[in-house]
Amino acid sequence: MTSRCLIIALTLMFSSSSMAAFVCGGWKLDVNSAGETTLNGQVTDTQKITFLKKDGDYANIKMDMALSSSRDGNMYGFEFIKRAGRAFLNVQLLQARMDAPKVFGTFDCHKVN
Repeated sequence: MTSRCLIIALTLMFSSSSMAAFVCGGWKLDVNSAGETTLNGQVTDTQKITFLKKDGDYANIKMDMALSSSRDGNMYGFEFIKRAGRAFLNVQLLQARMDAPKVFGTFDCHKVN
């Protein structure tokens, strides 16, 4: 039931007359035909949606996602935030060693068709 609601929510959030997507730096955040969130064409392993203002307000959301088997062999954590008409994506390289230096970036996002 929860996964079905999540798929419906993501489809509503990213859909328009044609499937809309966000491009954030070198990352493309989209939804595939099954309703799953994809980053550069790869389905995310986990995702969590938090509404920043009121429940069901997709103009003000935060999505936390992970991609553990990316094409380049690395694991990434993502935080997509959309609020006040702006969107951005925080990306962090996830590493096994706790003492390894953090590698992260923040990218402004714009909607594309």
